[in-house]
Parts: sequence; structure tokens; C-alpha cells
Amino acid sequence: MASLEDLFVSKVRVKLIKTFLSKPQEIFYVRQLVRLTDEEINAVRRELARMEERGMVKKEPRANRLYYFFVKSYPYYQDLISLVAKTAGLGADIVKHKNKIGNVKFAMLSGRYARQMPKKSDEDIDLLIVGKVNVAELNKLVRKAESEREKEINYAPMTPDEFEFRKSRRDPFLQRILSSGRIMLIGDEEEMVS
Repeated sequence: MASLEDLFVSKVRVKLIKTFLSKPQEIFYVRQLVRLTDEEINAVRRELARMEERGMVKKEPRANRLYYFFVKSYPYYQDLISLVAKTAGLGADIVKHKNKIGNVKFAMLSGRYARQMPKKSDEDIDLLIVGKVNVAELNKLVRKAESEREKEINYAPMTPDEFEFRKSRRDPFLQRILSSGRIMLIGDEEEMVS
């Protein structure tokens, strides 16, 4: 299975990027990052200094702690969010277990889900899966992710025929999904939206 280690040499940087971008709305102090990454404090400090030098993170002193957060204006921020969504949490489970889930043509996470932003409405979908789906297997993965995030995940499995029918009829539910930000886990985005 592909992973961030394929692209980054430093395993500490990979763990830091996963930590920051799995919860992009949060800020972290150094000892918290040491616990979350299970790495030595000097290795974490060294990598944070390198990441700060490259403009990936910024630090902010508060009380007697130094807090770090990932810079959203970093040129590869969106790409890294997408990579982390595919290699951690629900996205990684979908990719890893795609054969158990069934014959999946498309799988996508909403951009708001990947960024851990609140939904705009209760009807917003976090996960769309198109294919011949084993719903029981998919339910297991979603329940696991819900317990990790401590939030309900809205998802919609569709058969390819249902997806194409709804797309051809310009179904408002599907149009709302296809017009919002997304991270493709399985399948070609151009093929899905065209």
C-alpha cells in the first residue's frame, strides 16, 4: 500500500504531518506532539524547526508553552490534506479494505470531513461510495471511524446504475455532493463528475 513514507524520508516528519493534518483545526505544543508521534523530543524539535524554516508550520508562544500549527497558505497544504486523508483514518481503511467492501468504482471523502470542519447542514455527506458495496463491511469501517472521531459520519453507498441515473437527472442531492470539495480515495475524479 502506498504511504507518505514513499515521499518523505523523515519518519518523524511523516508522523508530524499526519498529526497536524488529521486535525487541521488544532494547535499542538511540543510535548503533546512527542506523545502523539511517539518520537524522541529532540527529533520532534529538530523536525519542527525544519518544517518552520520551510514555511510549513508556525509557532506561537502561549503562557509557558510553545504551540505549533500547520500553515494553511503553505503551497502544498491541499495536496498534503489529500495525502493524509488517504493514509490515515477512514480514508486509509477504505483504500486498504476496498476488496472487502466490494467492487468499488468511486470513493470520495468530503473536503469538510478531511479538514474536520463542521457540516453546513445535516444533509451533507462525508463519504460517497459508488459500486457493488458490501454494506455490512462498510458499516464496520464507518463505525470504527465514528468511535475514533466521536462524531457521526454521514455516508451514501450507491450502485453504479443509481449513480448514473441520479447524475443524468441532475439529482439535487448528488449535485450538492459533486459540487463541493472532495478527496478522491478510489477512482478518477474527472470520470466521476463528467
